[in-house]
Amino acid sequence: MQYMLLLHHDDTPFAAASPQDRDKMSAPYMAYNEALIKAGAMVSGERLQGPSTATTVRVRNDKTEVLDGPFATTKEQLGGFYIIEAPDLDAALNWAARCPSASYGTIEVRPIWPTR
Repeated sequence: MQYMLLLHHDDTPFAAASPQDRDKMSAPYMAYNEALIKAGAMVSGERLQGPSTATTVRVRNDKTEVLDGPFATTKEQLGGFYIIEAPDLDAALNWAARCPSASYGTIEVRPIWPTR
């Protein structure tokens, strides 16, 4: 079964870091990626640009509203995602706990709706 791991964290430290510090901060994710690939669990995943680049769209009473920036007013924002293959929720939760973001943010784990 496929699960999506939604990574929520404060992107401020990464945005303020030097290029060398960003490389150090990214290294645990590279190791995590390799572990997912080696286990055959990696389907896909991407890091998102910062919340300041977000545009929010909503339709109310047939009127489209477009808002610059993130809609949520919280420090933790969606920073990226992984789609993984796991035999069950427990295995997906285990992968989520191993994700570097789990140590300073929140990982939301959701099963992907089957298309069959």
